[in-house]
Amino acid sequence: MIIYKALGFLFIGLGFIGIFLPLLPTTPFILLAAGCFARSSERWYHWLLSNRTFGPMIKNWQEHQCISCNSRRIAVLSVIFFGGYSVFFALANVYIISFGAALILFTLFYLYRQNVCEQENA
Repeated sequence: MIIYKALGFLFIGLGFIGIFLPLLPTTPFILLAAGCFARSSERWYHWLLSNRTFGPMIKNWQEHQCISCNSRRIAVLSVIFFGGYSVFFALANVYIISFGAALILFTLFYLYRQNVCEQENA
């Protein structure tokens, strides 16, 4: 129980950092935090579900295995803009550039494979 709770807080922290770092995704970490809190702390789990930002995302995933069109659009644009900037302008080592480009392509592929919620679920 304590391990799940600690992991929940770790994933919340990583998700929060992911808001500002383009190659670190927010949504998977929030979903992992919800799963950990569901097993360890009813209070924190309900806090996440009632959160204005994260609650609808978690409910859509739990009930319909989908993400909202707007969330996917923001994620794709962030990855392209910020990740592209990093790869093409901020990095100098060809191996790191290759790794960053591969990570961007993998992330875009992953995002486009996710189901998009119908409007009434979003």
